[in-house]
Amino acid sequence: MKIAIFGDVHGNRYALSAVLDDIAQYKPDEWVNLGDQVFGGADPAQAFVMQQQLRRQYGVHEIRGNTDERLGEPLTPGTKKREMLAWLHSVLPEGAGEYVASLPTSVALAGGKVLAGHGTLTNPWEALLRDGDHWASDQQVLERLGDLGSARVVVVGHSHLEHIRQIGALTLVNCGAVSRQKDGNPHARWVLLEGEGDTWNVTFLRVAYDTGAAAAWAAAHAYDGDKEARQLQTGRGE
Repeated sequence: MKIAIFGDVHGNRYALSAVLDDIAQYKPDEWVNLGDQVFGGADPAQAFVMQQQLRRQYGVHEIRGNTDERLGEPLTPGTKKREMLAWLHSVLPEGAGEYVASLPTSVALAGGKVLAGHGTLTNPWEALLRDGDHWASDQQVLERLGDLGSARVVVVGHSHLEHIRQIGALTLVNCGAVSRQKDGNPHARWVLLEGEGDTWNVTFLRVAYDTGAAAAWAAAHAYDGDKEARQLQTGRGE
């Protein structure tokens, strides 16, 4: 069984297009989108349309990210990221915010052997494998996970940093991000799982795309577009 997992698209249709082309070559049996679909500035409206088309075509399992939750919040004077959210609501298709905000926090695949979430399996805001600026301890990770039943692999996103760890029989993976890299390499990321039952292989993949075109779109159209453009081109951000 092959499972393609990607996430943190952050409204970057240029990076998403490259990742989808790469994934298609592997002919996965299942696709998983870990969330944070549109909170970004490299054509988020088209990025949302592409992800909806992907769901219809392949039955992609979609998970709610923390910025997806933001898009379901009412805009008030005290709303965090209010200006960015107002811009997103002005360019996204009607109902897009409500849709991504209503997605589940986790999915189970391969008879429960593979679990996927955005931050943790229950909280999109909490990074499973991070403790501030450092990697979390095994004990912290296990406490955040709780009872996993017969699961053998857990895959998350949120931190935008690729990571793999083995704790006993459990393999833990952060697949990295499609967009808004933090490690100085702007390439888009995704993960391929291959296996069945208790045995799985994890392959990290990086995909080059036209960061110049993405940055130009952001600089010309997005809220705080110059900042977005710099991160897309340098692979360095918050």
